[in-house]
Amino acid sequence: MTGTTVCRTVVAIALTATLAGLTGCTSSGSPADGGPGGSAPPAATPQPSAPSSTAPPSPSLTGPSAEALRAVERATGRAGSARVESTTVMGSELSLKAAGALGWRDDGLTGTLTITYTGGTTAETMRRLGTTAMEARYLPDAYYAEVGDEFADRVGGRHWIKYVYEDLEDLGGGAGAGFADQMRNTTPNQAVKLLLTAEDVRRVGEEKTRGRRTTHWTGTVGGATAQTVDIWVDDRDLLVKKVERGRTENGELTQTAYYSEYGVTVSAERPPAADTADFKELLASQGG
Repeated sequence: MTGTTVCRTVVAIALTATLAGLTGCTSSGSPADGGPGGSAPPAATPQPSAPSSTAPPSPSLTGPSAEALRAVERATGRAGSARVESTTVMGSELSLKAAGALGWRDDGLTGTLTITYTGGTTAETMRRLGTTAMEARYLPDAYYAEVGDEFADRVGGRHWIKYVYEDLEDLGGGAGAGFADQMRNTTPNQAVKLLLTAEDVRRVGEEKTRGRRTTHWTGTVGGATAQTVDIWVDDRDLLVKKVERGRTENGELTQTAYYSEYGVTVSAERPPAADTADFKELLASQGG
């Protein structure tokens, strides 16, 4: 790869992986042409996920099922934070696992995840460039993706890339449209809101999930770009597990997430400014 291509690759992969570890199918948009290994600008892969999670203003579901799920939405929303473990598979492009803690309050999403690449063509590219895992820090106005030493050499020796949500909104071709809303819509209670829009939602029954008694709900959302959403809820109306399945241009996308320790203290510090490169500036310097 040329120096320019490597730099684009670094920024694109960091963006893709950070989003994939967080959003699953509930984020809107799909990968654009080009990829981390090509010459497309870093904006080429801003949303690795499938159909939109922005729920219609009036849920389709009514009756006892709706009442039960709205209780879950309220309880999960009030909890404000949780520990998260997830696995994500995006066709043959990327598979990864993520672990950490996320918080969702009125001022936005916060938290830190450790993201480990486990397979796919993107993971192979990352391994060739000396990185198999990264840390992602989410703050209300931006998120930060850590890069390894070899990557840092390509971006002025800095080990963090900063993605300001508003800057991603301004990406050409509408690639970042609604990005800030997507980031806000990735918390557990938002998955319940999504399920409330499904006309075929149903209670599957009682099941054991990691040793806990839970109620399993399932439904199909998204119309022409249908995806399935399954959630498992405990006796406190809190999500214990979520599975989302959809399709992207690169194949099937599946994310499984487990939630625990609701109400846990969440922290996410901004990396030192001297060790941080701004996505927008990098994009401009690479001719994006």
